[in-house]
Amino acid sequence: MTHDPARSAAIAAELRARIIGGQLPPGARIRQEEIAAEFGVSRIPIREALRSLADSGLITLIPSTGAWVTELSLDECREVYLMRERLEPLLLSMAMPDHTPEAMAEFLHLAEAVEAASSAGEFLECDRAFHRAIMAVPHATRLTETVDHLWNLSHYYRRRLLTMEAGGRKDDIFAEHRMVLRAIEIGDAESAETTLAAHIRHTRRRVEADPQLFERG
Repeated sequence: MTHDPARSAAIAAELRARIIGGQLPPGARIRQEEIAAEFGVSRIPIREALRSLADSGLITLIPSTGAWVTELSLDECREVYLMRERLEPLLLSMAMPDHTPEAMAEFLHLAEAVEAASSAGEFLECDRAFHRAIMAVPHATRLTETVDHLWNLSHYYRRRLLTMEAGGRKDDIFAEHRMVLRAIEIGDAESAETTLAAHIRHTRRRVEADPQLFERG
């Protein structure tokens, strides 16, 4: 049977949506035979899809054993956020020289989309789009991929935190986004870095204060 890369990509996208959306929670086993039967394909595109998801940090592959949705402990999640606190401000400062007035208008539009989101899923997707946009640097592929990897690792726990808090920190998030945008607008890279780091740190502290986020069930 001829391998179809587009089919593998489509399967990976569907599994990613289920992981990000919480239908496949951390620790859930992904059985190749079940996925192959569901999509009506051989195991070859399934293996390719799983490798792609493993590269992005969403699943963990154990040779000769199987695949599981990546699961973090509190300490591991703390480490992820500490890395984000340092790497994302760096990526933002690298991106700022290329930000145009047109880009600023798009950033504002994305910030407004975060504020208008009506569900946890929509909020998280819009929030990620906002962060990606302000940190977009074409020539910083490795750093960008590392940051994306860290977002993938922590996304599920942030979704749970948002649900448990019933949106309690949203107003702070909106204000912090606007502060970052203001620093970008006036070209103050130091303030932009400091504000973004604090923005990420505030969420880390919320995560650290809620160890039940890491309980299954």
